[in-house]
Amino acid sequence: MMAQGYATLAIIAVTCVVSFMGFSNPALISRLILWSPAITRGREYWRLATCGLIHADVPHLLFNMITLYFFGALIEAFYSVRVGELGFVLFYVAGLVVSSLPSWYEHRNDGGYRSLGASGAVSAVLFAYILLRPWSQIIVFVVPMPAILYAVLYLGYTIYMERQRSDNINHSAHLWGALYGVVVTALVEPRVLGAFVSQLLRPLAQ
Repeated sequence: MMAQGYATLAIIAVTCVVSFMGFSNPALISRLILWSPAITRGREYWRLATCGLIHADVPHLLFNMITLYFFGALIEAFYSVRVGELGFVLFYVAGLVVSSLPSWYEHRNDGGYRSLGASGAVSAVLFAYILLRPWSQIIVFVVPMPAILYAVLYLGYTIYMERQRSDNINHSAHLWGALYGVVVTALVEPRVLGAFVSQLLRPLAQ
């Protein structure tokens, strides 16, 4: 039986190793990054998922991995019980793919478009967590706040950066990942929707 949190830590470790390798290895970045023509014409479909193993810089990597660390263990336990030991890994990888598909389709013939980062899958984990524990307190850079407030700030950052279009990060994947996380988690366990509304209306009871 897979211990709770082990898959989350493994994903973080692998992502950090590959990302740090990519910082000094442009060829590796080129091989893994979401580059639409390589998928459209070259059928290199793995890029829909491998783009989540590389990041633009250290802050980008830390932002995603810290978020995954905060929320991953609970969602891993949730999926392990209902889907199986590899349930969380499947949920995470599928989150990368699903959140990358809209960007690929929009830019399917755009040779100049590239994106990278685990934001889509991390957003899926974050919003799955919000469904389960919206008012749980977390510490973000020494500042305590409810998980649902962190989610709002996370999306605000996403929308701002998507409008700036100043890097190769696929910020729109945050939004698609959030939607994927909510929908799939609700499909796996429909009762979480009612429980979410009940908790949201009773913040002082948490």
